[in-house]
Amino acid sequence: MFDSNAILLYLAEKTGKFLPPNTPQNRAQTLSWLMFIASGLGPYSGQAVHFKVAAPKDLDYALNRYLYEAHRHYKILDDHLAGKKFMVGETYTIVDMALWGWARLGSFVLGDEGAAKYKNVKRLVDEINARPAATRAIALKDKFTFKADMDEEARNIMFGHLKTRAA
Repeated sequence: MFDSNAILLYLAEKTGKFLPPNTPQNRAQTLSWLMFIASGLGPYSGQAVHFKVAAPKDLDYALNRYLYEAHRHYKILDDHLAGKKFMVGETYTIVDMALWGWARLGSFVLGDEGAAKYKNVKRLVDEINARPAATRAIALKDKFTFKADMDEEARNIMFGHLKTRAA
């Protein structure tokens, strides 16, 4: 099994936890928002960060394109959350977890000013951040040592495909 949203869905269905009440409408909404996050918010956010920090600096078109799409996805989420406590139904679900995985890093993707535009997303992220499980998950990064330097070895692992183009 792979993909974080598929894993969330599998575990929720296996345990019967963190799903909205079992109706066709809730199931459709759950799957729709999980797919939206997996195929939209995640990839556009990731590409925006890539073109901000790793790509050559002369690729303004690509950076602008992915930042625009990241903002567009955040706006859709923000509008959806207006007047709602959670993404699907009245309870905390795997959709909120999936959103939190990306949206808690919204300032890194969009900048502080950009992320601040999406008050409904921020409200939900802040609420999830206060949950004990989220606090424990965030604390894991301090428990392990991860290589953070983008040295030649790391560049080769992440962007080795660029060697073939340059040759």
